Amino acid sequence: MIDGLDRVKNEAFHRAIGGGIEFGETADAALRREFLEELDVTIGETRLLGVLENIFEYEGRPGHEIAHVFAVHSPEIDAFPLDVRLKILDEGSPIRWVPIRTATRPFYPTGVEEILRSLEATA
Repeated sequence: MIDGLDRVKNEAFHRAIGGGIEFGETADAALRREFLEELDVTIGETRLLGVLENIFEYEGRPGHEIAHVFAVHSPEIDAFPLDVRLKILDEGSPIRWVPIRTATRPFYPTGVEEILRSLEATA
């Protein structure tokens, strides 16, 4: 997750890593490209968990996104210790793993927290 701060609302939050889907690209292909670009890791098996439409305001400006939420398997990611601090390669934002059960900030996009909690409940 990326730790974020909306300075207008003075709200700290967690945001799932990801990016945009390019024209002609499937959501799965975009996921694989983004993980390679942002973390230099390859993704094996993927499973679509849900699609969220998120209308929001950030830093006082309106936004609208469609987010595809995936579970992924990657031996490269599994090799990272849970307390590792990484940086997104193409823009430098710090990321880390955040256990949903201990989080004290909201998760965005809206709805991703519920998807993660439902996974945890079935594990």
